[in-house]
Amino acid sequence: MNPRFDAHSEHPETPAPGLRPIPAAKTHNLNVVPASSPLRILVIDDNAAIHDDFRKIFSSEDATQTDLDSATAALFGGETESARHTDFEVDSAYQGREGLQMVKQALLQGRPYALAFVDVRMPPGWDGIETIQHVWRSYPSLQVVICTAYSDYSWSQITRQIGCNDNLVILKKPFDNIEVLQLANALTRKWVLAQQAKCQLDGLDRIVQQRTAELHDANQTLLKEIAERKLIENALRLSEERFSKAFRASPIPMAIEVLPGGQFVDANDALLRMTGYAREDWNGSSPDKLCLFAEADFHTRLVSALRGGQPVRQTPSNIHTRSGQKRDTLISMELLDLGDQPHLLLIAEDVTERTALEQELRQAQKVEAIGQLAAGVAHDFNNILTVIHGHASLSLAVANLNTQVTDSLRQISSAADRAAGLTRQLLAFSRKQTIQRRVFDINEVLANLHKMLGRLIGEHITLSCNFHPLPLRVSADIGCVEQVMINLAVNARDAMLEGGELKISTSPVTTDDQILRRNPEVQAGPYARVSVQDTGCGMTPDVLARIFEPFFTTKEVGKGTGLGLATVYGILKQHGGWIEVNSVPGKGSTFHFYLPLTALPAPDSSPVAAAKTLPRGHETILVVEDEQSLREMTAKILRGQGHTVHTAASGPQALKVWKSQQGKFDLLLTDVVMPEAVSGVALSETLRGEAPGLRVVYMSGYSLDFAGKDLSKLKGLCFLQKPFNQAQLLEIIRASLDSPPSSDNSP
Repeated sequence: MNPRFDAHSEHPETPAPGLRPIPAAKTHNLNVVPASSPLRILVIDDNAAIHDDFRKIFSSEDATQTDLDSATAALFGGETESARHTDFEVDSAYQGREGLQMVKQALLQGRPYALAFVDVRMPPGWDGIETIQHVWRSYPSLQVVICTAYSDYSWSQITRQIGCNDNLVILKKPFDNIEVLQLANALTRKWVLAQQAKCQLDGLDRIVQQRTAELHDANQTLLKEIAERKLIENALRLSEERFSKAFRASPIPMAIEVLPGGQFVDANDALLRMTGYAREDWNGSSPDKLCLFAEADFHTRLVSALRGGQPVRQTPSNIHTRSGQKRDTLISMELLDLGDQPHLLLIAEDVTERTALEQELRQAQKVEAIGQLAAGVAHDFNNILTVIHGHASLSLAVANLNTQVTDSLRQISSAADRAAGLTRQLLAFSRKQTIQRRVFDINEVLANLHKMLGRLIGEHITLSCNFHPLPLRVSADIGCVEQVMINLAVNARDAMLEGGELKISTSPVTTDDQILRRNPEVQAGPYARVSVQDTGCGMTPDVLARIFEPFFTTKEVGKGTGLGLATVYGILKQHGGWIEVNSVPGKGSTFHFYLPLTALPAPDSSPVAAAKTLPRGHETILVVEDEQSLREMTAKILRGQGHTVHTAASGPQALKVWKSQQGKFDLLLTDVVMPEAVSGVALSETLRGEAPGLRVVYMSGYSLDFAGKDLSKLKGLCFLQKPFNQAQLLEIIRASLDSPPSSDNSP
């Protein structure tokens, strides 16, 4: 390497005018870098060759160190011990803005840079002077060497823009390796000493604060003793008024506090019954000592408002009882004088039962509304999925398809199946439908979700998985488990807007006494645990206590429904499992959900060697469906298998088709819910009144209980749930046509 180099060719450029002075330095609470750790150096230069040169200079194996030792020996005489510096960790930035971001990121990681070499000219963008100004605003302790040519800036120009600063050294170009290495050693040692000095000062400051707090506690103890003596002196004079009949016999819980200390001097029987405390527990205690209110400053705020002339009437709050239970209360306060001492009358109206009934009513109304909405959405969505399924299966039936096309069609069909599963879960949340269990290895299901989860959370979040090496077989609804994982992944993504890491791991656990105490309804035994850990913003305790409540969300209006984690909670409860969460604000959250393990073997999921032959026929079928695309697709499938098909978009239109064909139909395939006031059930009853042997197959995008009350009257019901594929349609049609007339859907 050339022992002397210039940063790059001269660029005649006028320094940017009007730069503001650097604001006052902010305090950064950073740990001192251990002596064994490499000191971090940042090189900000737009020339890539310069970064390579700096890395060679700071390499621990480079001969430059020997040159530095020789120069030291020549300067001080005699032989000197090698002054080999601590290893340097060198990072590169090619523009000022990039360098600023790296400095900020290093501060967030707790591994700040000790020294930065900054080139003066870095077109386009900030020049070196402007870069230093921005960097020092974020981290004033950074030692800076500004590399400048004689024709760039003078010392007076530099100091006029960024001021005089002990952390700045100007290095004129061209310079040699020894000079650079000497500056690096000296300035990084200076930075380390400065950090050590700051730690010493911080330690002294903590000692002062501790001594001040001790003096404050002693002063408060003295004030408390003075207040207690005054209370004793007034006890006899106030006893008759405190224990008056009106106060003691009132059915409304009340207490009396002495001001300004805030100690209780009495509580009536109603308050004792509500809280579970004895009268001696109240006397002499304060709201804080009893941990009476859920909010620490609630009592103080109400007293301040009362003294400010504002009335305090029926303010909602929670009172903690002796057993730890929370009671919903409406708090009122009144100031009164007892003798020559001001007191406070506290009135706590218990509305716990009333609030619980109101919440149950609101929750029932919400769930009912969700049920209606979910049913409507599921009906339309299932119609669309049926069309997707049908056309995919029709295309797959074409001979000699390209392998790539076949794979795409199978992916479309698989995605439609998954979408149908999610629709079922939406209905399950609101209607508590029966889940469809099967035995599977949860590791395999999560592995199949990996790619989709990666797309869902975005490229700014790193997804990693660590699955248990042995199979973890559970008996559950696969769609439910997938929905749990998707909801947790979305929740983690929304907590890491600036990026981060999402870790998913599995492991077997066996319930112990601690787990059973936390979850009394859980059955003892082995469980599969799935952990979902993120490095996001975390949650405060008050948010953590409510995250599984339906419709509770911390997101902006329109950004979240509040149903995601509530659905997760409900699904796991339905499966005999549970969920736990640990979270620290600023450090992320970890969700653990548990599902019971089963000893049953998983069904064989190997692909079928040969496709099953689709049933054919020659019968005449009337298809009644108001959705045009679905009607046309269904007719196409049936005609393709040899059937004669007539179609209608409504009940009245179906009656016209029936008459035009003189009722010569073998089977009626009809949607249950249709427009123009004629349902599928009413249509089938009318047609079978004329042709008793007519077979009927009903289809609907609603679940069976949503499809209509009239269906409950039918015996031997042939019901086809949307979405369906080609095989499902043809099999149920063939089964209905082949069944004896006496067992067919007789009302």
